[in-house]
Amino acid sequence: MPRQLTTRLGVAGVAAAVMLSIAISPVYAVDEPVDDLTATEPTQEDMPTVGGNLGNQHYSALDQITKSNLDQLAPAWRTHVSAAAPASDHTGQQTTPIVVDGMIYLDTPSGGVAAFDGATGEAAWKWENHEYGMSSTRRGVSAGDGRVYTLAGDNRVVALDQKTGEEVWAVQPTGPDGENVGRVAKVATVYSDGLVYVHAADGDRGAVVALDADDGSYVWHFFGGPNRGEEFTDVNGNTFDASETWGPVHEDGTDCAIEGGATSWVHGAVDPDLGMYYMTFGNPRSCNTSQDGSGRPGDNVFSDTLVAVDAATGEYKWHYQSIHHDIWDMDNVHAPNLADIEIGGEERQVIFYGSKSGHMFILDRTNGQPVLPANEKPVITDDRQANSDTQPFPSERLLPECVVWEKLGTDNVPGDPWRGVPNYNGYQPDENGELVFNPDSYVAADQEHLTYPEGHVGHREGCMYDPQWDLPILSTTSQNGGGDWSNNAYSHSTNLVYFPYGTNNVAHWNGAAANGQRAIGQYQTGGIVAYDASTGKVEWLQHLGTDMSHGQGPLATASDLVFVGQIDGRLLAMDAKTGEVEWDFQTGNGIGSAPVTYEIDGEQYVAVFAAGTTNPYGASVTKGDSLWAFKLGGDYVTESGSQEGPLTAPLSIRRPVNGGAVEGSTVGNTVLLARADRTSDTAAAADSTNQAAMQPTHLRVPVGTSVTFLNPGAETFGAHPNELEHCATQFFEGEFNARLQPGESYAHTFEKAGEYFFNDCTDPRPTGKIEVYAESEDIPGALSVPSGKLDLRVEDGLFTNADGTITAHLDLPKGYAQEGDVLLETSLGLQPITASKVTGNRSHIVVKFDKADLDNNVPEGATDLTVITYAMHDGVQKEVRSTVSVTVTK
Repeated sequence: MPRQLTTRLGVAGVAAAVMLSIAISPVYAVDEPVDDLTATEPTQEDMPTVGGNLGNQHYSALDQITKSNLDQLAPAWRTHVSAAAPASDHTGQQTTPIVVDGMIYLDTPSGGVAAFDGATGEAAWKWENHEYGMSSTRRGVSAGDGRVYTLAGDNRVVALDQKTGEEVWAVQPTGPDGENVGRVAKVATVYSDGLVYVHAADGDRGAVVALDADDGSYVWHFFGGPNRGEEFTDVNGNTFDASETWGPVHEDGTDCAIEGGATSWVHGAVDPDLGMYYMTFGNPRSCNTSQDGSGRPGDNVFSDTLVAVDAATGEYKWHYQSIHHDIWDMDNVHAPNLADIEIGGEERQVIFYGSKSGHMFILDRTNGQPVLPANEKPVITDDRQANSDTQPFPSERLLPECVVWEKLGTDNVPGDPWRGVPNYNGYQPDENGELVFNPDSYVAADQEHLTYPEGHVGHREGCMYDPQWDLPILSTTSQNGGGDWSNNAYSHSTNLVYFPYGTNNVAHWNGAAANGQRAIGQYQTGGIVAYDASTGKVEWLQHLGTDMSHGQGPLATASDLVFVGQIDGRLLAMDAKTGEVEWDFQTGNGIGSAPVTYEIDGEQYVAVFAAGTTNPYGASVTKGDSLWAFKLGGDYVTESGSQEGPLTAPLSIRRPVNGGAVEGSTVGNTVLLARADRTSDTAAAADSTNQAAMQPTHLRVPVGTSVTFLNPGAETFGAHPNELEHCATQFFEGEFNARLQPGESYAHTFEKAGEYFFNDCTDPRPTGKIEVYAESEDIPGALSVPSGKLDLRVEDGLFTNADGTITAHLDLPKGYAQEGDVLLETSLGLQPITASKVTGNRSHIVVKFDKADLDNNVPEGATDLTVITYAMHDGVQKEVRSTVSVTVTK
């Protein structure tokens, strides 16, 4: 392809731009270890790419930190990235740092780039450009030829001087004939052998673009949605026209591959020895909606596809499509991982490819052929969707491929991580709470259009690739489940691949926003699964309880440890062979990026950027701007006098309902079922299937309140009453399941505090929640701590050695009987601490709290502690609180 210099700032442009690059400490020398980087050798002193090495292995040969000395691993320093000049108050970012010559480079929460000394955390320089602005969400920078490469506002790629942060060049990439190559504002850049690889995402059509690292000039690009009539010949001798897999051009001239072809959401991998660049493209989003495939019959290549090209020229080499004709937003967009492994006694050059689907395809990276079995398996089809009648499935699966329909009941909450919300797919509770398929439910409308594989049960069970049309069908793993865009790690020591995942079943229908609706009320959790690279078999699965699919990538080390962050703020060290958590540290902010490790002056460090990312927990995530570094014997202490940060705010683990809380007294403690709002008497408002069609969606009432669920008939809406049966099915406790004809009502009295989700059997999308709270009663003087002092001193100062418990006594008035957990509110923590032990009778309670839990949530000196629990008094549940002042010594 011809080379073309795109619009860019030259030397004069740099001088004229309103650009801030402040050198805050002495200039550092820059060697060129990046230019010697390989795809499959472990990193050593540095981690110079977002993937560690060019093969995205996230594996380090460093082994100073081991399982046996983890109790000595503690913070060496913490830097507030936004506070480095030019200071800002920005928080949040998805970037994974890189380390070159002991210097850490990363995107800042403001969208700039900064460099920090890896030994001290001292800022060397920070770059921002307010002439053309900065891009917001970012996933990492790259370095090479003495420059750092990043993204900026108005679709720019920028090169910065690695020593000073001064801007060298800035370009707005286009194709050789001025083609729009997509929006380059998010994905991490990749540097290798004089080229910078940039991926376009977010727009309708996007390319992977290679630029000359010297000046940003155009070298080549490759579109995920092919041009009409474009032929490709792979290394295996197969020739095909990729555009034919998108169906014909529409009568109005619309070409689905061009209108909304696949984009590339995550950076690629480079094999310098083979001279190939590997990139993943996401789902097709064209011709009506991403979930309507009727206008694009065919497999839709290169969507949901791993593509290999010549790294220098962009010439196509081969591809492997993981999902044909995607209508579920299941794009497998993990950055691909490269490794040289032994399979069946033979050394193979492989690439690991997979993500949201929970599949992992292990391919020969020279030709794209599976080295472990992957078979085309028959699937259900809908004649309106132009589905493919088969999909590729590896012989070994990492995660469940069907929703689990568990019995409702108080003895099984939250239950299986992949459990389905009732009423979806026609699975409705019987009189015992068992979820049983009802063929006469809403799904019956689709039945005539469905074709089932031979031997199939004959209905959609919530499995991979169950098709949908206009009605919601719940399936797994989903757009926000599986691996999404967190990275994998491959360990040379264990030969295991570590795959972080989220559990987040999604309902699809043609009109669903955001490529599907995560079922309201379900638990959104996750963990890490490790599988054998040579066989694909799962070695272990550790369900950690929070979503791990949105940047929480693992880092493996030669000492058989896996480091990984969680969105609840904790950095974990896990046994790479068993998955057991051996060490954890609370950073005080959510983590949405991968840790890195490096060595300076003979000491190994582990660093992580704790800034927070909203997926999938929204505003409940505690954001920040903290770059932490750890080493053996680290002696950094936070403002509280402890080494850890305080507990983050509670996460909205359950998918929240639409709308804010409405006090029950303002609406007569009544919920209207299947109505668009409480007042509109229109045909459009009746029998609504909108997700917010429980009015109100969030009702807040005190314990003991009787709430009425009404299917409003002509008495309520004279012109346009509901005409269908509707339900209030409570899940997952199964407290009630009212089936109501128009005009009928059901009253339920809530005896205990909690949140009670419910949905409709006629169409499961309308979902509501009753928030039940106990009246709070403060009992002065009921709480005491022996001597009024808390001794939290640790002899060596390390947080890992905060051992033992503190004791508190709670005396309740006569007639009060304590029940449930006992919690401790602190002055620093954003959520309470659960007691480790509760003894005594129901009116006099002795409560113990672990010092390790308490230390980082209280300051040194005078502070208040508040114990909270529930108690029954005269048959009514109350929230009881009592506060005591103590003196803390650290």
